[in-house]
Amino acid sequence: MGRFIAGRIVALLITLLVASFLIFGALYLAPGDPATLLAGNRATPEMLEQIREANHLNEPFLARYGIWLKDILQGDLGTSFIYRQSVSTLLAPRASTTAFLVLYTAAIILVVGIGLGVIGALRRRLGVVATVVSALGMATPVFVAAIVLIALFAVELHWFPVFGSGEGFVGRLRHLTLPAIALSLPFLANVAQITKASVREEAGREHVETARSRGIPSALVVRRHIVRNALIPITTVAGLTVAGLIATAVVVEQAFGLNGLGSLLVKSAAQKDFAIVQAISLILVAAFVIANGLVDLLNGLLDPRLRPAKKR
Repeated sequence: MGRFIAGRIVALLITLLVASFLIFGALYLAPGDPATLLAGNRATPEMLEQIREANHLNEPFLARYGIWLKDILQGDLGTSFIYRQSVSTLLAPRASTTAFLVLYTAAIILVVGIGLGVIGALRRRLGVVATVVSALGMATPVFVAAIVLIALFAVELHWFPVFGSGEGFVGRLRHLTLPAIALSLPFLANVAQITKASVREEAGREHVETARSRGIPSALVVRRHIVRNALIPITTVAGLTVAGLIATAVVVEQAFGLNGLGSLLVKSAAQKDFAIVQAISLILVAAFVIANGLVDLLNGLLDPRLRPAKKR
C-alpha cells in the first residue's frame, strides 16, 4: 500500500509540473505586452524597457518559466499587473468563498445524488421518480437554474439573499445555499444515475441472492453486499464531479455576484492580467489532479485488486 500511495504522489507531482509548463507557455504565447499594461498608454520606450528588465520579461522562455516556478514553490504567486498587489493577497479572500461554495455543493451532490440513486435502484416505484428528477437536473443549464432560484426563492419568497457571500459560517451558509443548489443540479443528476446503475447491477448478483436466501436482514445485505461493492464507480464519478466544480463555479459566481476565484479569473483574463490568470489556472489544475489522486487512493482502499501486485 505504501508503494501504491508513493506512486500516486509521484504521478500527481509530475502532472502538476507538466500542467504548470503548459499554463505558463499558453500565456507566454498570448497576445499583449504585460509591460504596456503595467506602464499605461503614456509610457515611454525607456519606461517599458525598465519594466521588462525588472520583471524578467526580456529573459528567454525557459528562464522566465524557471523563475516563475521557483517563485511558486516559495509561495510567491507574483504581482497583479492591474491591481498592483500581491496575487496571494488578492486570492486569499476569494479562495475561501469558492472553497466554501464547492464544499457545500459537494455535500449536496454526495448526499442527495447517492441517496436518490440508491433509492431509485432498490425501490422500483421510486426509480421512475429518481430518473425524472435526474433527467431534469441534467437538462437544466446552471445559469438557467440560477435565474429560476433567484426569481423564486430570493425575489418572490425572500427566503435567501440575492447577492454576496455573507459573513461568518451561518451567514455564508445562508448566502451560498441558492448558488450551491444551482451548481449541484447537473452534477447531482449524473451521480444519481451512475449510483442507480451501479447499485442495480450489484443487487442482481448471485452472492446477494445467496445472502438474502440465508435470512440475512435486508438492511445488512444492502449495506455490506450491495452498496459497498457498488462504491468503485460511484466514488470515481463523484470525485471527478467534485474536481470539476471549481471550474464550473464561475457561472454561479457571476449570476449571484460572488467574489470568488471564478469571477476573478474571467475579469483578469479580459484585462490580460497574466499573473492572476496563471495562479488561478494552476490552482484549478492542482485541485482537479489532487481530487483524482484521492479517488485513486480511495478506490485502492475499497478494492485491493486495484493496488499494484507484490513482486515475488
